[in-house]
Amino acid sequence: MVLRGVGVERIDVCLIALRRILRATELHGKELAQSAGLTPVQLRVVQILSETGTSTGGAVARRMHVAPATITAMIDKLERAGHVARARSEADRRQTMIALTDKGREALKRAPDALQQRFAAEFDALEDWEQAMIVAVLERVATMLDAGDTDRGAVLYPGDL
Repeated sequence: MVLRGVGVERIDVCLIALRRILRATELHGKELAQSAGLTPVQLRVVQILSETGTSTGGAVARRMHVAPATITAMIDKLERAGHVARARSEADRRQTMIALTDKGREALKRAPDALQQRFAAEFDALEDWEQAMIVAVLERVATMLDAGDTDRGAVLYPGDL
């Protein structure tokens, strides 16, 4: 059977591949929630704070390519869970600095490798032409799915922030 010049079998293979990607992110999210009590996006915020020591919400937002309001909501959740703490900047009292708590550092230790880090390592090992091809195809798929410019940034997780 042919649908607009493409065999249905090829379409099925594409849809199965998309489902496999979504399933991998879902399974990783569940594993992360069980082991560390974090979502993948929360883990990325915790990782950034671990790397920087302290940071402003705006700096974290820029690093993750998301809107500051998105990070504010994320920091609120992490603070309620006891993973981060806010404090006024000593250098500039107008700024609020965010830092990991002991509970946040423990959660980071328990967390499995982030899915995007595994992907990045595999992607980095590819030849330049393969990387370019993957980027082009994924951009095209995102356009086909009308993903547009969402506020999710560069994180591999379709769930709640």
